Amino acid sequence: MLLPLLIGAALVVLTVLIHAFGATSLVQLLARQYIDEQGYVRPRHAGLALAIASMGLVLLHWIQILIWAGAYLLLEPVSPIRDFETAVYFSAVTFTTLGYGDIVLESAQWRLLTGIEALNGVLLLGLSTALLLGVVHNGWRSLLKTSVPSER
Repeated sequence: MLLPLLIGAALVVLTVLIHAFGATSLVQLLARQYIDEQGYVRPRHAGLALAIASMGLVLLHWIQILIWAGAYLLLEPVSPIRDFETAVYFSAVTFTTLGYGDIVLESAQWRLLTGIEALNGVLLLGLSTALLLGVVHNGWRSLLKTSVPSER
């Protein structure tokens, strides 16, 4: 039971670091390209900023899913995961907590790893949701700032 916990902890740390680096880079890109001097998304670019943020986060999640899939392939025989396509599918379903149940790990030792991946997915998807909410909120604030006349 200790080995899956250690492997799961290492994968969580790796994916959280990837997410932190990727999200920080994404925010810096958005700030350079789409934020004005007052810290608002330029109104004409609000939709584009949201689309870029969304696609960047989806890419980050796919990288994280691929890392978990690679781990399933590298572990001692984790049946029924025998090829890359199955590993990616199983990892995506687990990471997003869909859990269809069409693939179930036979080894009780490695089943614990799937729970860790699901918790990792919830955490990182939550962080992405928070980042997107920030982009949407900033975009709305900038639109309201330019469309509502001031009371002065």
